[in-house]
Amino acid sequence: MKKTILLLVVTTTTMLSFAQKKKITTSATINFDAITTLDALPKADNKTVVASINTKNGEVAFESIIKSFSFTNPTIQDHFNGAKWMDSEKFPKATFKGKITNLVDVNFKVDGSYNAIVTGNLTIHGVTKPITTNAIIVVKEKAVTTTAEFSIKLADYNVDGAAIAAGKVAKEPKITVTAFFK
Repeated sequence: MKKTILLLVVTTTTMLSFAQKKKITTSATINFDAITTLDALPKADNKTVVASINTKNGEVAFESIIKSFSFTNPTIQDHFNGAKWMDSEKFPKATFKGKITNLVDVNFKVDGSYNAIVTGNLTIHGVTKPITTNAIIVVKEKAVTTTAEFSIKLADYNVDGAAIAAGKVAKEPKITVTAFFK
């Protein structure tokens, strides 16, 4: 009986310790903005992104289901998921795995806003490329909010299509990733 209680205490303590270091959310958001002077419609949101941050070692990650991007125009959504664009049947996810490279400048125990640099690998459309971007990390009452904004070249990820070639979709869309961790 004593061994069972001791095992339970050790397991609970380990889990609580781990939970304090790694935070996970299933409601992060990605905003995709590919508007051009010819077309203001290619904007989408995905509000079901899984994201994580490890406050001890600075590891960050997110995973997004491509079909979960929501456009205001259903036709654009169909094109976005189609074989000539994101081909979401063949490549259902976009992922990022990286690290905060200036972790010493971020204090997850003190409320405040911190500028961070994040470096890692972004995989879209089956292609993985390294990226580095600035991020803002806000700590408030033990909750953490992260926001990163960057652009990608669609051609680097083998994403092309008539709308891109015609200038109706930006060749370098702006991506904003926001996550709130309790």
